[in-house]
Amino acid sequence: MKFSAAVSLLFVASASAFAPASVGRAATQIAAGSNQNPFGNTESLQYTGGDDPNNKNYGRLKEKLNEADIERRKIQEEAERRERAAEIRREERLAKIAYMKEMPDSQPAGTVDEFMFKEGVQDQLDKLDRDLVGLVAVKQRVKEIAALLVLDKMRRKLGFETSVPSLHMSFTGAPGTGKTTVAVRMGQILAKMGYARRGHVVLATRDDLVGQYVGHTAPKTKEMIKKAMGGVLLVDEAYYLYNAANDRDYGQESIEILLNVMENNQDDLVVAVAGYKDRMDKFFSYIPGMMSRIGNHIDFPNYSADELVQIAGVMARDLEYDIDDDAYDTFKNYIEERMKLPYFSNARTVRNAMDRARMNSAIRTFEKYAIEGVNGGVCTVADLKNISSEDFQIILDDILNSDTEKRIFA
Repeated sequence: MKFSAAVSLLFVASASAFAPASVGRAATQIAAGSNQNPFGNTESLQYTGGDDPNNKNYGRLKEKLNEADIERRKIQEEAERRERAAEIRREERLAKIAYMKEMPDSQPAGTVDEFMFKEGVQDQLDKLDRDLVGLVAVKQRVKEIAALLVLDKMRRKLGFETSVPSLHMSFTGAPGTGKTTVAVRMGQILAKMGYARRGHVVLATRDDLVGQYVGHTAPKTKEMIKKAMGGVLLVDEAYYLYNAANDRDYGQESIEILLNVMENNQDDLVVAVAGYKDRMDKFFSYIPGMMSRIGNHIDFPNYSADELVQIAGVMARDLEYDIDDDAYDTFKNYIEERMKLPYFSNARTVRNAMDRARMNSAIRTFEKYAIEGVNGGVCTVADLKNISSEDFQIILDDILNSDTEKRIFA
């Protein structure tokens, strides 16, 4: 009896362990916190990452695809833009051809004088005549270049094909012959005609362009070019840039940069090289690329004694001085004696002589009125403006009476 009861209890306990009611409750609790239909809701199929370190590659791939799509659209838009620009140019070209065919040869183009005065070119040429004594050939060459620019602008106004002429220049001649003055005037003419944005002149020498160690030359040269952009870069004594005796000289690098700029930026920069004619000819023989890029070679001859006397008169006029008539003869004697000595520099020598004459005039006036007390120490305007023969005679005597070694400094 007891055994039968124990067996019955064992069966009841075993059956309760597998009862379906408890299983249903557990399944309901699980389903309440998750998808009831795993295959019907997309959320359960989304990638949620994990602990795998390669999972971040998924994000990178998506970014790369987006970037590729953006780049593809940019390329397509750029191609469309180029195609539209080409189409516009074609239409403009056809319209221009039609206009030129229909335009009669008798079509008024305006007068040359109108362009010369309107653009201010004639004013610059007049200033060149006033400021630069003699040098007829140089002035003629400048006028020829100006004429080309004026006619080129008239052609552009009517629609003719034009191109920027080669405006790079070579100035050869002794010191003081007006090379820098002509360069300044040319820069202003180019600015007036629209061939230069600013028309200024930047003067450079080897020290401004060539460095002292590796990697120093390029920055220096480019800096000077940057300063001169829109105007004229005047390289004085350009032959010092090249040293034929030293293949490792840094000047060659500067020359290569200048050649590149002369070729690729000729519409925004005019390069002018200057120096003695014989040395410049030798320089061009070493650097034929420089010679071929320069379209205007202008030679500046030495001034005569009479022209140098006229230059002294121009300087006196600009400084508001009056030179006595008999003083010009004394000054001419000084110039003729000074021309026989070394280191004569044409107009620069005249400028130095005028500075000394002004100083002699100041000393003479000071002694007369301040020390001697003439006229109660009161001087006139004429006294302040006067340069006499006596003032020039002092510097002439310095040359005639000085020792041979010291005469060149007189």
